[in-house]
Amino acid sequence: MSVSMGDNNGVNGDLNANSRCQSTGDPQLDKAVHQWLTWDKNWRTRAQVESLVAAGRLEDLRKRLCSRMSFGTAGLRAPMGAGFNRINDLTVIQSTQGLYSYLCRYFADFSSRGVVVGFDTRGQEDSGCSSHRLAKLTAAVMLSRDVPVHLFSTFVPTPYVPYAVKKLDAAAGVMITASHNPKEDNGYKVYWCNGAQISSPHDKQILQNIEEQLEPWSASCWDEELVESSSLRTDPLTQINSCYMEELSSLCFHRDLNRSCPLKFVHSSFHGVGHVFVQQAFHVFGLPPPIPVPEQKDPDPNFSSVRCPNPEEGESVLELSLRLAERENARIVLATDPDADRLAVAEKSDRCGWKVFTGNELAALLGWWMFFNWKEAHPDPADTQKVYMMATTVSSKILQAFARIEGFHFEETLPGFKWIGNRIHELTKTGNSVIFAFEESIGFLCGSMVPEKDGVSSAVVVAEMAAYLHNKNLSLKQQLHNIYQTYGHHVSKTSYVVCNDPPTIQKIFSRIRNFDGEASYPKTCGGIPIVHIRDVTTGYDSSRPDLRSVLPVTRSSHMITFTLQNGVVATLRTSGTEPKIKYYTEYCAAPGNSEASSLEEELRKTTAALLDEFLEPERNNLIRRCV
Repeated sequence: MSVSMGDNNGVNGDLNANSRCQSTGDPQLDKAVHQWLTWDKNWRTRAQVESLVAAGRLEDLRKRLCSRMSFGTAGLRAPMGAGFNRINDLTVIQSTQGLYSYLCRYFADFSSRGVVVGFDTRGQEDSGCSSHRLAKLTAAVMLSRDVPVHLFSTFVPTPYVPYAVKKLDAAAGVMITASHNPKEDNGYKVYWCNGAQISSPHDKQILQNIEEQLEPWSASCWDEELVESSSLRTDPLTQINSCYMEELSSLCFHRDLNRSCPLKFVHSSFHGVGHVFVQQAFHVFGLPPPIPVPEQKDPDPNFSSVRCPNPEEGESVLELSLRLAERENARIVLATDPDADRLAVAEKSDRCGWKVFTGNELAALLGWWMFFNWKEAHPDPADTQKVYMMATTVSSKILQAFARIEGFHFEETLPGFKWIGNRIHELTKTGNSVIFAFEESIGFLCGSMVPEKDGVSSAVVVAEMAAYLHNKNLSLKQQLHNIYQTYGHHVSKTSYVVCNDPPTIQKIFSRIRNFDGEASYPKTCGGIPIVHIRDVTTGYDSSRPDLRSVLPVTRSSHMITFTLQNGVVATLRTSGTEPKIKYYTEYCAAPGNSEASSLEEELRKTTAALLDEFLEPERNNLIRRCV
């Protein structure tokens, strides 16, 4: 959806507005206001700043104008609206200018390789921002400097951008999306030439380049129509969609069985991009098309039918899908998030309602499935030496248990798929094969056709797995139990608390690092001794002989992992995209230990102690997650 900005697209508004703007009484803020009103050509966002000045809302103005966005785990992400620390026309133009300057210095052949630009279905009428418009402005900046731009003509899943970057040998890619964030947000996600999200040092250097030239270069940067008139703009949609679907068929292992599949599937695209692409993927696999949730099938930037557009929230946001599945007698519900890079799955239980799988449980199933089919095609045990699976460090250790028994390699990365994507690139260069990777926040990658989590391919792979298991008289839940019997029960809990006050977050983590005196971490949790502590923010790891963490140090966010004597591993970390402290706990049992209920009770007690002792939710006014 493209939000209209009126006939003049906000470019020909009253450009003398800044001269009439009253003083705030704060010289530094006056300077920021003047700068904004001088540079911004979108009359809606200029009007937002003017009305804040007129209303004397200085604190709001300072928040918007006196700081800038920085690259988190998912690129630049912020609310839409006026301000240097928000997503809007001006900050997207500034970001693209900085990206252009950096790519010019880095790639000698940048002017022939160009960039890929994609967008989702978000939009906000108040600020005249839509993902489509911001994508066209991104393209305009590049085109104004004679750089070829492969701009998709319609919304696409996020994985299509990195896929296109690799396929077209582009220098970089930009996806305008805020994924599953609230409707107020949008984002600017940058992919490197290897198809992985940018990581250090590129992210810091691009930010530096952005800050060196904040003033828009020319009127062309604001010219949406440049994408229609420039011969340097191409639309990669048909080629990329065709190549993607063709390559996707390499993940289809049982096409003959699929054709006679008696299972019914329901799919929700959460008002986002997924519907058309998931339908096509099912056709490629020869599976019956999933029944779309009619209220959520078409793009809607207001996400009208859900309280939050994140399928990770579980049953509470899957209500319409589950209701439709009941009516249609469908056993499996698949839900892709608004930009279709994540996947939630629920299965009808014979006796008691629906089982909504966690990201860790789905990873156990998908990891088993990918290795099971890989082994069928590679009976020689020596071949496993070149096989890898990967997960982020806050995700379940179930793949590690697989690797230990099956003989392939398993690696962990920092949270965020950018770390997995870059590592996949390195491993593939040396002749290795990454057959599955995941992060617990329902982000999965089956195979390695794109170095990014992919809800479209994951959805159809889950559907084929469910059809195969159904043919063996097994449900997904029963197969998950079988996996735990073979590889050991892995019980995990993932949740979060909301903290809207950054100084409180700093105080909480500072207290943990000085719990028993200066530079002394906690020694117990719920009375259970803590045997190891790893603090990725400071680079400390008590389990290493040199006390140094193997994972890269990330000082810009907090992440501390505790290993307890009872076998529980618990991690506290700040979110890279939202005002949250996330917590992850897991109990890993040995194979054959099927006492799931006692494991779950032990984990529940340890998790409660972790929250109460280390985060102190009541004292710190933290808002617990509502399920």
